[in-house]
Amino acid sequence: MNQPHDERDTPLPPLLSEYLAYLASTRSLSLLTQHSYRRDLVALVCCIAAQHQSEHENGHEVTDASLTRLHSHDIRHFIAHLHHGGLSGRSLARMLSAWRGFYRYLMRHHHHTENPCQDIRVPKSPRKLPHALSPDEAAQLLAFDPADALATRDLAMFELFYSSGLRLAELTRLQPTDIDFSEGIVRVTGKGDKTRIVPVGEPALRALQAWLPLRSAWLVPGETALFLSRRGQCIHPRTIAVRLHQRARLQNLDDRVHPHALRHSFASHLLQSSGDLRAVQEMLGHSSIRSTQVYTHLDFQHLAKIYDQAHPRAKKRPKTG
Repeated sequence: MNQPHDERDTPLPPLLSEYLAYLASTRSLSLLTQHSYRRDLVALVCCIAAQHQSEHENGHEVTDASLTRLHSHDIRHFIAHLHHGGLSGRSLARMLSAWRGFYRYLMRHHHHTENPCQDIRVPKSPRKLPHALSPDEAAQLLAFDPADALATRDLAMFELFYSSGLRLAELTRLQPTDIDFSEGIVRVTGKGDKTRIVPVGEPALRALQAWLPLRSAWLVPGETALFLSRRGQCIHPRTIAVRLHQRARLQNLDDRVHPHALRHSFASHLLQSSGDLRAVQEMLGHSSIRSTQVYTHLDFQHLAKIYDQAHPRAKKRPKTG
């Protein structure tokens, strides 16, 4: 039941291809989210193919009929096998959610009578808190004078990341018209094409103003992205991750600095200063407050560390999460 090295090479039954097209056109999911769904649905195809092989069925091709005759005991078997193979509870929960959504689609649009994933639970994994930089580390990361156009672009990207708590996909989708310099805000298009307005700090605004003239020199006809590659096209998310990793090493920070760490840092630092969980939720673009509550754990750990270091009657605490 191992997944292939490149899920893009795995052929899908027509119903799965139809469902992915539905997610793209009707649900308006981002490309990254669409790729995640495809990867998780390919895992289902691989599980079914392995089941066919173990049951010595003629041919291992996974068809629409293979998908529609699955029952809950099949899904439980798949989940148990994947967990035994090393997948975490969190990964399995995401995968099961994609499968469940597919069968809901079949019930609504193809008169399918059963969702075999409906009452399936996955093994729980210890909750892993997101890594966040300390305020001093964030300042250290951004304390450099750009020596060329690339570094000027990078500083503008990283400042905006940390200033406004954007997702990586949101950053790549920005256009210059999304920045309002007079009001100090950015218009962000998030998941499901939902739009929100987030403040932008002065250092980020200055870095963006330095980048825009250089962007004009790189721009190719028809491109509208705010942040460009050297070829004048919209910068790739992987390029942002590589550049951030390189900058962190240049600034003598550890290897855990990745794009999402800047979003985590924005949220945890804002919560530590304000204590306003609802405001942080709105700025992050979380649809549920539960997604934002993870930062209350980060905030408590920060306060507990200060207490243990400073209070004369503090006791040593066991390490958490």
